[in-house]
Amino acid sequence: MDQEKNNKVPYNEDNYTHNIRKNNERTLDRRGFMKTMVGAAGVFAISTLPWGGLAAKELAGLGQKSHPKMKIADVQALKVGEAVEFAYPGENDSALLIRLGENEYKAYQNACTHLKCPVFWNGEEKKMVCPCHHGFFDPKSGAPTGGPPRRPLPEIIVAVEGPTIYATGVKRYEA
Repeated sequence: MDQEKNNKVPYNEDNYTHNIRKNNERTLDRRGFMKTMVGAAGVFAISTLPWGGLAAKELAGLGQKSHPKMKIADVQALKVGEAVEFAYPGENDSALLIRLGENEYKAYQNACTHLKCPVFWNGEEKKMVCPCHHGFFDPKSGAPTGGPPRRPLPEIIVAVEGPTIYATGVKRYEA
């Protein structure tokens, strides 16, 4: 009796592909699925073109940004060998101004170029230190002198006008 059930075709039709021909049984076959996927990929590729154009413009240096002039500190408030933190160009962009000599000031964005950890001024050793991975930067150039960072810190352009130190812009990174 079990053998009779196993040898019978479960449907009245004589083949197992009977459901392919039924209406609305297969509205999306392999070919239709592939056409949909290629179309979706094309739409996605075309939608990214404007962003690629903006990135190319920025990398080519055609999109020069202007930054506002902002007061950092008074000259008398900052002694030689000291540093002060400030926010520039935006209120969430941390930066560091160092007075290296009587008339020598350097300012850098103080996010390490390795993994964006904060960079601190060590006045005793006269170097900028990233404590996260023991990275060191030269205060005169912003170039890395030790540790994992390979790119210099972005420099902020500084101007001294009378008794006040101002930030006036950010230098572009050049490879």
